[in-house]
Amino acid sequence: MGKGTSVHFLPEQGAMTGYSWVRGESGFSLMEMLVVVSLVAIGAGIAMPLIGQWGPALQSDGALRVVMGLLVQARETAITQRRDMQVTFTNGNQVQIIREEVPPPATTLIANQFLESNVQFALIPGVPDTPDAFGNANPISFGAAATIQFSPDGMLLDQAGNPVNGTVFVAATGVKVSARAATIMGATGRIRGYRWNGVFWKLI
Repeated sequence: MGKGTSVHFLPEQGAMTGYSWVRGESGFSLMEMLVVVSLVAIGAGIAMPLIGQWGPALQSDGALRVVMGLLVQARETAITQRRDMQVTFTNGNQVQIIREEVPPPATTLIANQFLESNVQFALIPGVPDTPDAFGNANPISFGAAATIQFSPDGMLLDQAGNPVNGTVFVAATGVKVSARAATIMGATGRIRGYRWNGVFWKLI
């Protein structure tokens, strides 16, 4: 190039001119934006009822863990301490473990715990019995047993010393998917937990 010759470049689409960019395509149209907003609104409308049930369902999960933990504690303590451990479910949300001393009728309170939030011992209409089919006439369902206790050999017995099967149902009031259950097989002391998923009981 000779002295004094200058070269000029024309900006192409998308090239930078000064401090701004020249766009080669237009943005979203108003119609596209309205469609997106409508889809988001519909999704939110569907999700809100489900979100409202997540909290109670999680609270019931916590309550089931409390119930199962205390049942396991009662059984293991009965075995290790060689004493009958009575388990009581009272006041709609209270679980106690009571050691039966020798000689009777002396007793010692071993554990006392309440279920959290608004979770109670409860049955939800329309939710069937668990697959173990130990009965669901009441939220605390152990047949005709007036009391239940774990024996030193790990069995769950009634007041007459007979093995008794049963189920403890918990739920948040009026929330079907919050239904939970703990079952106990008397002859072996086996403890299982179940979660109602809206269609069937799922073993956990």
